[in-house]
Amino acid sequence: MLALSGLSRYGTHVPPTDRDALRARLDRATAHLDPPVGVVDLSAFDANADALTSRAAGKPIRVAAKSVRCRALLSRVLRRPGWEGVMAYTLPEAIWLVRSGVSEDVLCAYPTVSRSALAELGSDPKLATAISIMADSPAQLDLMDAVAAPGSREEIRICLDLDASWRPLGGRLHVGVRRSPVHSAAQAGRFAEHVARRKGFRLVGLMAYEAQIAGLGDAPPRQAARGLIIRAMQRRSGTELLPRRMAAVAAVRELADLEFVNGGGTGSVATTAQDPAVTEVTAGSGLYGPALFDAYRAWRPAPAAFFGLSIVRRPADGIATVLGGGWVASGPAAKSRLPLPWLPEGLGYVGTEGPGEVQTPLTGPAAAALHPGDRVWFRHAKAGELCEHVNELHLIEGDRITASVPTYRGEGHAFLG
Repeated sequence: MLALSGLSRYGTHVPPTDRDALRARLDRATAHLDPPVGVVDLSAFDANADALTSRAAGKPIRVAAKSVRCRALLSRVLRRPGWEGVMAYTLPEAIWLVRSGVSEDVLCAYPTVSRSALAELGSDPKLATAISIMADSPAQLDLMDAVAAPGSREEIRICLDLDASWRPLGGRLHVGVRRSPVHSAAQAGRFAEHVARRKGFRLVGLMAYEAQIAGLGDAPPRQAARGLIIRAMQRRSGTELLPRRMAAVAAVRELADLEFVNGGGTGSVATTAQDPAVTEVTAGSGLYGPALFDAYRAWRPAPAAFFGLSIVRRPADGIATVLGGGWVASGPAAKSRLPLPWLPEGLGYVGTEGPGEVQTPLTGPAAAALHPGDRVWFRHAKAGELCEHVNELHLIEGDRITASVPTYRGEGHAFLG
């Protein structure tokens, strides 16, 4: 039994001749390097950045650091028009990004219980001015006060996380991710009132991430019926969210001077930007163009990030094995979370093995022509998770490497490791 090949697993708009040319470029640029090799094609990266700016229709884009995990590339995109600020995933990461000069506007997208990081934030006026922390519960504020009481620390900037999931059937059905307990405008108003009463805090932002729209491909391959269901769900979810988010923002603005209202992700930049209540959108994955976005109809970013592994053996006719390869993405256990063998075209996994930590046998029409030492290029299913496996990314222009820059891992940081 064979797993789906890389070509058939996702639809692709990249002509075969372009795929061949890309493979030749990547091979020439990295011929002197031993795998595993992580690369970013800068022409595709920059084109994706510009396409996202166009889709945002004038609203600033906050870059999601979780999807990039490389300071040099975060700085690169922030130098482009339309990109402003960073969305970090941990407070220690946010502090590092501010101290290293990447940005002076960092939103920490998830609540933090890091006592050492909170103590550092509260003791430094520069950090306290630059960083906003996500919160959705008084208990989170209590923990911050326990680290350093109000009056003995800097004021902490708070962003309210409004749950953007869709809950039809009177709430008996939950569609979307489970994030915040704050779901209604009334709940948002009550939390804003609580923050307003607390010393040492200032509510400056509201975020509502519609994961069931931004993070779910609406054109799954060979699943036309499922695609119709997903698109219908997304339309109804968006119709429900629009007035609820507007009402929540209005309720919070009665009690706080909001500096920003954040929403969306790569998969919903265009639709989220149309919401008049939203002042900025977030994107990050679209810069790298990972394989999951091949299942989206509205916009498919150009593949920009790849990792290369070498063939080390031929265990049987029609099978070629690379060393490593089991770089599986987070999320529900499914084929969509596996890395995608991309170059040469026409490779797939052996269904009884799949990608392995140490070795990955590959089959398909292209496997017969591969021999030890040949290189296979993969696309990761997601974006920033690629950087957890390599210490540096080689930046390619044309058929040469113009820079090699460290990933978070390469700089000694594993913020969620």
